[in-house]
Amino acid sequence: MWFLGMDVGTGGTRAVVVDAKGQLMGAASSDHAPFRAEHPGWAEQDPEDWWRAAQDAIRGALAAGPEPQEPIAAIALTGQMHGAVMLDETGAVLRPALIWCDTRTQPECDWLTEKIGYERLIELTCNPALPNFTLTKLLWVKTHQPEIFAKIRHVMCPKDYVRYRLTGEFAIDVQEASGTLLLDVTHRRWSREMAEVAGIDMSWLPKLYESPEICARINDKAAGLTGLTAGTPVAAGAGDQGAGAVGMGILQPGSVSATIGTSGVVFAATAAPTKDPKGRLHTFCHAVPGLWHVMGVTQSAGLSLNWLRGAFFAGQSYDELSDAAEKVPAGCEGLEWAPYLLGERTPHLDPEVRAAFAGIGVQHTGAHFVRAVQEGVAYSLKDSFTLFAELGIPVTAIRLGGGGARGTLWRKIQAGIYGHAVEVLVAEEGGAFGCALMAGVGVGHWKNLDEACAQAIKVAQKIEPDAKDVETYKAGYAQWRKLYPALRSLRN
Repeated sequence: MWFLGMDVGTGGTRAVVVDAKGQLMGAASSDHAPFRAEHPGWAEQDPEDWWRAAQDAIRGALAAGPEPQEPIAAIALTGQMHGAVMLDETGAVLRPALIWCDTRTQPECDWLTEKIGYERLIELTCNPALPNFTLTKLLWVKTHQPEIFAKIRHVMCPKDYVRYRLTGEFAIDVQEASGTLLLDVTHRRWSREMAEVAGIDMSWLPKLYESPEICARINDKAAGLTGLTAGTPVAAGAGDQGAGAVGMGILQPGSVSATIGTSGVVFAATAAPTKDPKGRLHTFCHAVPGLWHVMGVTQSAGLSLNWLRGAFFAGQSYDELSDAAEKVPAGCEGLEWAPYLLGERTPHLDPEVRAAFAGIGVQHTGAHFVRAVQEGVAYSLKDSFTLFAELGIPVTAIRLGGGGARGTLWRKIQAGIYGHAVEVLVAEEGGAFGCALMAGVGVGHWKNLDEACAQAIKVAQKIEPDAKDVETYKAGYAQWRKLYPALRSLRN
């Protein structure tokens, strides 16, 4: 039997098929239309485009599998977290979805914090009110588009909308729901108090499931559009970070991942919900039933390098840029990058701060700027490790994921800045792969996610930090941390 996992991302949707041993059999992707940004800080996508891309990706992944093909025994979905999809009583989309990087909702965050109280917010949801979270986006619609808000009958996140189109069921997993600001994360249930304060009808919220639980089945219409068999079980899945952690084997306390995609995430599994009184880390339910996780988020991680390349190095490949940057010494001879292109989440919770280079001198070349961006992103992720130490969260092993795990220089930079050995996997297939393993657990092929990951995930390389780099970056990090207060002061 084979299993299918699908990731409804920001830039596109990817589907993968794995066999009974967790080996990749086929994969395919389909791009999304670019998100719309009518004003600074706005970001919207059309859920119908996700559904189109999902059909393409599923058909492509099935076609990519070798012959003879085995039946798909179950599927599971992941995707970009926090997006607000609003449906009417017929299941029709009411307006484009406000997605994770939409930060227009700071006034709604301020209102919610004042209404409930900061400490009570942390107590109820383990997290502060942030513009990225789903509830604040619903409150923006309530304030600015009351005629649309009045028609809402169902609220869901992006991948859950795609599952609705596949199955007709309204469902969500507790890991994804943790990022809505409507979940009682400690008790893994919807928070009636949060919903009532915000004016959200509890009937709008999907039924909650643990990530490997079977929550729906492929319906006849979707079967005809995708090539899947009607009645195929569908597991609840998880948000992209939860599913990506499963795909990297970050399951038990002490295991940590540092993933550099468009955004950057440091993710640590925990045995209990660890609440940061200052709300600097996100505390969510894990995709592993009965466990939780904390994570710190850098808004513009891979995005920083993408921006630099597009703005100043058009026509050069990432490999060419990295080869040149490798010749620059650690610390970039004083050049620093604060990666705040879209504001920052961890630890500053500041949607208004913006990026900057500092310390530019005549000795600096284009290669210095490339390396400074890579170091600045890693310093920003280091902030999360600093918080882990402050809160007593153990770190025994670090695995790298995303684009930051593919380049040898960025791996070496991360090992030096974190001051810890880092591991790279044989095949890091991300959240879609993690979901395929969840699907297998959901139908009993593996007894749990630990067993699935033990069979499917292998370490390819362990990179020890260079002692000289560790010393350089220790001093560099202390200096780099002065950048944010300086940038913040420019707004006063």
